Amino acid sequence: MLYYLSLFFIQDFSYLNIFKYITFRSGGALLTSLVLSFLFAPAIINWLKKNQKNKKTIREDLPNKHLIKKRGTPTMGGLLILISFVLSTLLWADIKNLYIWLVLAITFGFGAIGFIDDYFKLTSINNKGLKAGTKLIFQFLISSITIFFLYNLFEYQFINTLAVPFFKNFLLDLGVFFPIFAFIVIIGTSNGVNLTDGLDGLAVVPVITTATCLGLIAYLVGNKIFSDYLNLFFVAGAGELSILSASLVGSCLGFLWYNAHPAKIFMGDTGSLSIGAALGSISIIIKHEIVLFIIGFLFVLETMSVILQVTSFKLFKKRLFLMSPLHHHFEKKGWHENTIVIRFWILAIIFALIGLATLKIR
Repeated sequence: MLYYLSLFFIQDFSYLNIFKYITFRSGGALLTSLVLSFLFAPAIINWLKKNQKNKKTIREDLPNKHLIKKRGTPTMGGLLILISFVLSTLLWADIKNLYIWLVLAITFGFGAIGFIDDYFKLTSINNKGLKAGTKLIFQFLISSITIFFLYNLFEYQFINTLAVPFFKNFLLDLGVFFPIFAFIVIIGTSNGVNLTDGLDGLAVVPVITTATCLGLIAYLVGNKIFSDYLNLFFVAGAGELSILSASLVGSCLGFLWYNAHPAKIFMGDTGSLSIGAALGSISIIIKHEIVLFIIGFLFVLETMSVILQVTSFKLFKKRLFLMSPLHHHFEKKGWHENTIVIRFWILAIIFALIGLATLKIR
């Protein structure tokens, strides 16, 4: 919106040329979403507290200290992230860019699933929310729509291909199997973030590091000069996604202010499912799905801990971990919550640096 307003007045005010630069608008988007988070947070937290009073927001199977210390903390905090994220993106990004609308649409769709799930947890007799199978069906349908638009509306010559890190000018053609791969990326990332969101501040910092990396990569692949220099595959128009990523970083930073231990608000499925879907869809558009796997490897670890735990128990009636996801295993071992969170943050930063290193090591 601001981009087109600047073009309208640019002949009279030459300094408005600065709005043509993606880097400037990315910085503006980050600061805007951060400020919006601070402005909206008190009202949203108070509204959630009022509407969730005396209702369950904590799973009953969590460690006892969660049930004691965290009971009554409002969930659905993802609303705060989504509102500031979407408003900032629309304000600073090129709203004629189809990639922007695609990511916003899938973010909203997965956010709606999460909102319904959170709402059911608060209004039903138990706090289990939507059944896992039901959520997966809706996630599959929304992902299908996203992939359909990628195939039919976008001039995108590499849609069926997979870029492999560390190799120059190499694309693996997945052919008809690409949609299946895309489903795994989007739905897997969404649920990976959701599983990681179990301790105060645990999920939001890895989301920030991942979004920052994807935003940088989007800027590079959307710039012909930089993409040629780094031997990346050029994706015209993808640079605008760096503005969207910056908006996500700013909104998550604002949310972290209130989600840091002791949390005043939880992200809930409203936030975790939508954020994960946004990250997954960005990685598909910029053709860095494998790099997302590296950068967001913390989400992979959390997801694999659940899969291994369930598989081991069903096949051998034995648990590999004291509790899954992985962060609860360390809680059961006696680690303090802050210790787990900070160490997982460190791991997230390490994975992000390794992922970024793939841009140069080719």
